Amino acid sequence: QVQLVESGGGLVQAGGSLRLSCAASGRTFGNYFMGWFRQAPGKEREFVAGVNWRGTPNYADSVRGRFTCSRDNAKKTAFLQMNSLQPEDTAVYYCASRKLMALGSKPTEFDYWGQGTRVTVSS
Repeated sequence: QVQLVESGGGLVQAGGSLRLSCAASGRTFGNYFMGWFRQAPGKEREFVAGVNWRGTPNYADSVRGRFTCSRDNAKKTAFLQMNSLQPEDTAVYYCASRKLMALGSKPTEFDYWGQGTRVTVSS
């Protein structure tokens, strides 16, 4: 069983930055692919970024170049550095893990979820 706890959300002005963290429990964090999703009001949950066990990230087109996804396997923590935030980035952000090392980008491909942290970007 894996438990995920996000932190770092908040209110920021357009153009600002936030860093989200996702702390994981469990012994096999290093073997899991970690992903970040977001869900805005009235919209479906969408993939934002992910990072494999080697630290190789991948990104949705909407955030590539602005967001950086990373992980620290020793600390069992994943990170999402978000720069140049825009109002359209406003959402609840979730971290998730899947019991596979391979890339995943659909919510159904992930096995464990955090409770979410809210990010609000004002214009």
